[in-house]
Amino acid sequence: VFTTGGIGPTHDDITADAVAKAFGVGIDYHKEALALLAARIKPEDFNEMRKRMARIPFGGELVKNSVSVAPGFQIGNVFVMAGVPRIMQAMLEDIAPKLARGQVVQAVTISAPVGEGTIAAALAKIQAEYPAVAIGSYPFYRADGFGTQLVARGRDAAAVEQVAQAIEGVVRAVGAEPSRHSP
Repeated sequence: VFTTGGIGPTHDDITADAVAKAFGVGIDYHKEALALLAARIKPEDFNEMRKRMARIPFGGELVKNSVSVAPGFQIGNVFVMAGVPRIMQAMLEDIAPKLARGQVVQAVTISAPVGEGTIAAALAKIQAEYPAVAIGSYPFYRADGFGTQLVARGRDAAAVEQVAQAIEGVVRAVGAEPSRHSP
């Protein structure tokens, strides 16, 4: 889960408190976060409101902020980042290597200049034959006519390709020419 915003110095920055409450843990000033802020902010400007940016739920780990130093945090499967887009992007770059990566989903997109009702029964048969490949059917209307965008998705590239070829065969069987698109 990713959240952005609500970890700044103002009274309405309540994300850290909300996340602590959601996890059933307390919240307090994090020593390392305080040190980072103290090193960046002039002592005369390091007031109580700015110190709020160092409040981290118990058990939270800091998320590095290479832009303005004020850290985000991670607790469990929740990553809390700044709301300012440039700062959030820097935090996301710190988080990315920590994320678990699953198997890549393969996809093939095919446009067909036919209504989905014309090919629906054939698509259902293909889907039954290849249950591990999801087939999405998305009707469209454009200035040059209507049609159906078909997407085959799955983790097995060979199976996705087989489904794509089967879909193309169905479209050709009704007298239309399919076209593939890159994702």
